Amino acid sequence: MSILVVGSVAFDSVQTPFGRVEEVLGGSGTYFSTSASFFADINLVAVVGEDFPQRHLDFLRARNVNLEGVKVVPGETFRWKGEYGYDLNEAKTLDTRLNVFENFKPILPESYRDADFVFLGNIDPELQSQVLDQVRHPELVVCDTMNFWISGRREALLKTLTRVDILMINEAEARQLAEEANLVKAAQSILSMGPKTVVIKRGEYGALMFSEHTIFAAPAYPLETVFDPTGAGDTFAGGFMGYLAANRNFGDGSIRQAIIFGSVMASFVVENFSLDRLRDLEYRDIEERFRRFKLLTEFEGL
Repeated sequence: MSILVVGSVAFDSVQTPFGRVEEVLGGSGTYFSTSASFFADINLVAVVGEDFPQRHLDFLRARNVNLEGVKVVPGETFRWKGEYGYDLNEAKTLDTRLNVFENFKPILPESYRDADFVFLGNIDPELQSQVLDQVRHPELVVCDTMNFWISGRREALLKTLTRVDILMINEAEARQLAEEANLVKAAQSILSMGPKTVVIKRGEYGALMFSEHTIFAAPAYPLETVFDPTGAGDTFAGGFMGYLAANRNFGDGSIRQAIIFGSVMASFVVENFSLDRLRDLEYRDIEERFRRFKLLTEFEGL
């Protein structure tokens, strides 16, 4: 039982009101893989440059992430630089250098093509479709996207969404994609585009899940210390999909629990910069925070 993930592996330079880091490990594929690896084995497809340190590859391998699909090519690794103010829900991008990621063409190793679970990270929707062309019979396909693709590659994105079971998207992107201000109406519109379920990430305000007959709302876990929200959405996705893959149950109740596990993982990663909080995390910590999370919303019925 493993998850195929296609996404970026990058160096991030981040400044928040609580500190600053330079050239630390980042990227959507990295955050997702590290988070999901607490629940399942991971097959990662990505590209890095010759400047990518061996210690980062060793870290991923130690997390049971299969790197057969990670290609090292001449050039420099993708780099992103950004900063946050006290509103940690929104990052200001200062610099983006795609470098080797600009010409990334995901080619799946033969051993990856029978994947049961596929996560399509935030890449060009045409590349996302090309990945699905290479997978034989996936049980569950989860997709992420962003405003850049919604505005610039809308038709390609709409074609990809017809092949997706679950779409993960933030509030602003949901409104943009649906061209609808009301989130409930936006979700209903997105469901008509193909996905069976839409999960709307709301940062410090939690997450909403919509399916044909169900709406589920979950808060974010209240934290005293938040250092860096970079990668929180991909970490959420990793916990969410990791739980579903581990249980092989995609019913409404399981998806609700997966949202809580995703929120738990996101609550850990923001407590330090980069992936540093996840490096010393143990599964019993995840279970304990899940129990505390459950208590947040328990109440007696009428």
